[in-house]
Amino acid sequence: MARSEWSFKSAVELSAALNAKKVSAVELTQDAIGRIERHDGKINAICVQDFDRALGVAREADVALARGERKPLLGLPVMIKESFNIAGLPTTWGFVPQKDFRPVEDALPVARIKEAGGVILGKTNVPVGLSDWQSYNDIYGTTNNPYDLGRTPGGSSGGSSAALAAGYCALATGSDIGGSLRVPAFHCGIFAHKPTINLCPARGETPPPFPALPREGDLAVIGPMARSAADLALLLDVMAGPDPLEAGVAYKLDLPVARHQSLRDFRVLVIDSHPLLPADRDVRGAIDKLATDLAKAGVTVARESALLPDFAETSRLYMRMLLGFLGAFFLPEELADSRAQASQLSPEDRSLGAERLRGTIASHRAWVLDAGRRAGLRAQWRALFNSFDAVICPIMPTPAFPHDHLPEQDLRRISIDGTDYPYSDQLAWPGIATLPGLPATAVPLGLSKDGLPLGGQIVGPWLEDRTPLKLAELIEREFGGFVPPKMFDD
Repeated sequence: MARSEWSFKSAVELSAALNAKKVSAVELTQDAIGRIERHDGKINAICVQDFDRALGVAREADVALARGERKPLLGLPVMIKESFNIAGLPTTWGFVPQKDFRPVEDALPVARIKEAGGVILGKTNVPVGLSDWQSYNDIYGTTNNPYDLGRTPGGSSGGSSAALAAGYCALATGSDIGGSLRVPAFHCGIFAHKPTINLCPARGETPPPFPALPREGDLAVIGPMARSAADLALLLDVMAGPDPLEAGVAYKLDLPVARHQSLRDFRVLVIDSHPLLPADRDVRGAIDKLATDLAKAGVTVARESALLPDFAETSRLYMRMLLGFLGAFFLPEELADSRAQASQLSPEDRSLGAERLRGTIASHRAWVLDAGRRAGLRAQWRALFNSFDAVICPIMPTPAFPHDHLPEQDLRRISIDGTDYPYSDQLAWPGIATLPGLPATAVPLGLSKDGLPLGGQIVGPWLEDRTPLKLAELIEREFGGFVPPKMFDD
């Protein structure tokens, strides 16, 4: 069967086609359903289908379009990460005991997507507890990378990234505390945006069976995923803005415009090294090529700056604060084991693994002191962004790696140019933007010699999300972006 002309179009292009009556919302929905039925037996990105309801919404969208109604996402096919509540559909986070949990209310971001006219086709697969860069669980099985079925699509938003790369939808949602938006975007060659902390309210992206209450994330965010940079801004504008139950009582969102509209006006700092975790030659090569291309295009490019925070110290701080949060949810026996291991640590052990252990059992006093250090880090980034508009660096040290489902993540290893490193140390790269809460846009940068997606992240100033998004859009326009996987040439 010939591939539909609409399968890999951007959301912006599809919206224009819908408004011009070149295609209907029902046709786009049927096209997406057909692709899922043909291909998802191999990929396993879609863990919960909601096709009948989607077709009904698409029919309503066509009626609205016919009477001239315009909404940001009207008639566009959308996928939702499994961790977001959709009324009547399972929300499990991969936890087998919660396989029958069905919320009665949509998550706030889902409600906003529906209000904007999005046609939600279903939910995408995740790892257990959203706590891996692979997407597998005992309820829904393993999601594979569309570029190589033997490799991870990333996690924890791996189902969403694989769905986008496979042409199942125009837009998808994800979440991120350890790179869970950016890592799967990198591994599947798409775009994603980690917003400034708390820009997008996450009420209803809640582990079952807990109630969906308004909350401020300490490190975690939700955000958009797409095949095109402009589409990220489209979905971000739908998802962003204060929760009406709390901050929205008094506050409205007014994001500043991008600092520049022309590529040559940007001042960019490009970094491809980390003192504790190198990037491999393929990733460095992609970042270095981008730096060269940007310089040729007239961008002011620097490769080092005394203003840049110390990545070694900030990565250690991030490990402690991240595990200070995650450790709160450890089972008693896991916490006891962590305490026993931490008691054996030497004070001189500054490895990232040691810092994770320290964070797991940290006192509230220790956490408060680390939060003060994080405030100092934010001040450093503010100073840096007086001289630069964006920092470009790797998202992960290697392209997508082979599936590795060894139960103990501490025993897994990642090979970087032939040298093995602890699997969880990969947190160092996404943590660069996560710890200070900065916006970061994942951009694809072509394929490796092995045909695997490469990419990088554009870190921007606090609440200036439109600046890295605009730079990503300009990079895509000038140098190219998403490259469809070959297995979907049909």
